[in-house]
Amino acid sequence: MNVLNLVSNADARFYKQQVETLAERGIDCTTATPPGDHLTDEEVTERSAGDYLRFVPEVISESLEGYDLVHANYGLTAPAALAQVRLPVVLSLWGTDLMGEYGWLAKQCARYCDAVIVMSDEMARELGGSCYVIPHGIDMDRFAPRPKAEARAELGWDPDARHVLFPYPPNQEVKNHPRAERVVELARERVDDDVNLQVVYDVAHAEVPRYMNASDVLLLTSEREGSPNTVKEALSCNLPVISTDVGDVASRLDGVSASVASDDDDELAEALADVLADPRRSDGREAVRDISLQRMGERIEGVYETVL
Repeated sequence: MNVLNLVSNADARFYKQQVETLAERGIDCTTATPPGDHLTDEEVTERSAGDYLRFVPEVISESLEGYDLVHANYGLTAPAALAQVRLPVVLSLWGTDLMGEYGWLAKQCARYCDAVIVMSDEMARELGGSCYVIPHGIDMDRFAPRPKAEARAELGWDPDARHVLFPYPPNQEVKNHPRAERVVELARERVDDDVNLQVVYDVAHAEVPRYMNASDVLLLTSEREGSPNTVKEALSCNLPVISTDVGDVASRLDGVSASVASDDDDELAEALADVLADPRRSDGREAVRDISLQRMGERIEGVYETVL
């Protein structure tokens, strides 16, 4: 099977994992991205409408090169995918493309695609049409529990302090770093030990498990999400998660110990303080065994076969 993938950010780690996983299943994936810069040294930027318009003839031309189907990854690439009329189109929506400013465009395009993949049941309800719910998979071999003291020693973190992991750039507005700071400050008032908010980003994906295993808890304060990989990776490491109630996080944390989803700052701070006052690992690994990379690849391939 030969697939033309359209994606706004080819460096997104979950997209790269998707392509690698499908390649292992014998699916040949070619990636095309719109013109213009998406990433700078300091921040994520938005392409212009003109960039996406210039992408259309490129996609039409490339689609003539012997592909079986076009897979549009992220809603803003869907118009270019639909502009070519020879090949079936699979659309994957990641979260902010459906729940954010351009959600109307994603919904309109989804009506004309041969299949739509979303990351969570919440996204499926928002879409309001036929779709497949296939969350991004995680590498459970890489994201596995290991001794906290060992990971802290490798990072040079204070072994006696409490460490709260916030794994996003502070300037990424949708992740709401100021809210994370407020919640941590409220928790500090309820905990006797030193509490450090560890803002970790721009590190190799292979290094992320070390930070997760060195931390006492993952804090996510996003305004919108689909099915955040960070939460699933933390669960795979048995790292407790305190999060706003976004995307599929609440369902992921349902029944998982030492983990809470809430939209109330005081409840988030109370849950955070509880974990920091009595540090312990969660039992989250069992909760994510059904979303391994291998299972994700199998399900996406099934969608391709159904469309073809």
